[in-house]
Amino acid sequence: MSKPEISDAGLSFSKTVVAVDELGNEREVELVGERALSLYVDKQEIVTLMTMGTHPELLTLGYLKNQGFFETVDEVKIVQVDWETEAVAVVTRHQSADFSKQMEQRTVTTGCGQGTVFGRLMDKLKDIRVPKLAIGQTVIYQLLDSLKHHNEVYKKAGAVHGCALCTGSHIDFFVEDVGRHNAVDSIAGYMWLNDISGKDKIFYTTGRLTSEMVIKVAQMGIPILLSRSGATQMGLDMAKQSGVTLVSRAKGKHFMVLNGAENIQFETT
Repeated sequence: MSKPEISDAGLSFSKTVVAVDELGNEREVELVGERALSLYVDKQEIVTLMTMGTHPELLTLGYLKNQGFFETVDEVKIVQVDWETEAVAVVTRHQSADFSKQMEQRTVTTGCGQGTVFGRLMDKLKDIRVPKLAIGQTVIYQLLDSLKHHNEVYKKAGAVHGCALCTGSHIDFFVEDVGRHNAVDSIAGYMWLNDISGKDKIFYTTGRLTSEMVIKVAQMGIPILLSRSGATQMGLDMAKQSGVTLVSRAKGKHFMVLNGAENIQFETT
């Protein structure tokens, strides 16, 4: 596999400002940075994303992969982020692709900011079936406990969602961003760039389990999707269609399995 040449333009996640509390006292607080990043592929403008900017190159790769622009990372030659112009330039190896047809049909999805899922991906999902993966109830509890030590930005500044790629109770890669779709795309980019299979992975998100989240996780080939939040009906429908084990309201010693309960090894008392 030929990896693309990528920049290293990650930003600091926050800025310190002075606020006044309920007692009238000045206090320093941290605010999450939010920047516009316009994505160009071979000089064709694709989309503008609002992001915290900590992993812009991975976000770009993951977005393009999840939206179906490319099948293999070998097709991408360069990913260059320039914050002065608030743009990322993606150069393909052949520089001859026309993405106009892919831009014609798209669905604006629910969530923080506006995520987009191009219409043809809804049809593509019909052919995706993730592998089965069993997970013990104890492992879920251990994973949730491990995740307490992450969410660094949320603890300091709030206003973000976090996503994690996990193997059992081990957290392989954790990303926070202003929108959950950005965080999941960054992890998709990480997996794509490093040729990581999702077949034995668990995906955790702090955000709602919407159709967009389930579709992206299914595309990544990950069998289990876990969230501390709830789910939408369409999210559940997509999970049933693709075989994703869907676990919501996962916090502390509580969780609700909406799909794939047969893959959870429950403890007996």
